[in-house]
Amino acid sequence: MPDFDTLIGRAEALLARLETVLPHPLAAPDWSASIAFRYRRRSAGFGSGGLLEPVRHIAPLRLDALKEIDGQKERLLRNTEQFVHGRTANNVLLTGAKGTGKSSLIKACLNELAPQGLRLIEVDKADLIDLPDLVDLVAGRPERFIIYCDDLSFDEGEPGYKALKSILDGTVAQSGDNVLVYATSNRRHLLPERMADNLAATYTDEGEMHPGEAVEEKISLSERFGLWISFYPFSQREYLAIVAQWLGHFGLDQPAIDAARPLALVWALERGSRSGRVAYQFARDHAGRDVHAEAPTPIANYVRGTPNHG
Repeated sequence: MPDFDTLIGRAEALLARLETVLPHPLAAPDWSASIAFRYRRRSAGFGSGGLLEPVRHIAPLRLDALKEIDGQKERLLRNTEQFVHGRTANNVLLTGAKGTGKSSLIKACLNELAPQGLRLIEVDKADLIDLPDLVDLVAGRPERFIIYCDDLSFDEGEPGYKALKSILDGTVAQSGDNVLVYATSNRRHLLPERMADNLAATYTDEGEMHPGEAVEEKISLSERFGLWISFYPFSQREYLAIVAQWLGHFGLDQPAIDAARPLALVWALERGSRSGRVAYQFARDHAGRDVHAEAPTPIANYVRGTPNHG
């Protein structure tokens, strides 16, 4: 029969193994390590927890380098400045066509206002269920935090939907005044909308008695964002201007840029889009074929339509 010391040793070993699978409270990162952080869940099952990781390399986007979105830029910067200076401000939903500058504008605002205490925490849609823990973690910090979710949309019943909805508005435990949520989406109402939602009440066993309430529920999340900023597709002129900017960045001279215009239009036609992302992809492909291209110009010459534009 094992002696007492052996039993104690086995018990300690068992506890040590249990500690590796039990959930742990979210630990604060080194806040001085970066101006942006990324939230990651350790695992998806029992014992899951979260970790805030500093972002070591942040896209060097600047507001004055984002062109042809002056109205959107003014509204987002004004709201963010109000927030940073301790005045009232709104959660923001940036919606519209893909590749038109939604994500880049948020990153440019971060770079602009980070010296004044602005910080950003990026959270994937699947991890929004842990949003209350993040809000509790930063409560009382002197910095001002943007919780950022890119390309946000939900399917029916996803758990992150209710967590985000509660944080934005509607819970007893209100989020602190040093936290705002900024989200980008190609879908205005964030949830799929179906024709059946707009049908009048039917009188079958399966019929919805109050179909209008289903519609209201679908749009209730987006309405909790106090500020909506819309983005629109590029015109042909804007698309070609971005192509020219990127070709110049990759070292092509003006005659070569002018000669590439018809090819850029064909590229966009084949892709079915004139987004900034498509312009960047064309420029990379075309410049890579040009053996006479010079060294790239400085990254400060970005225009609207950078490769990570949302």
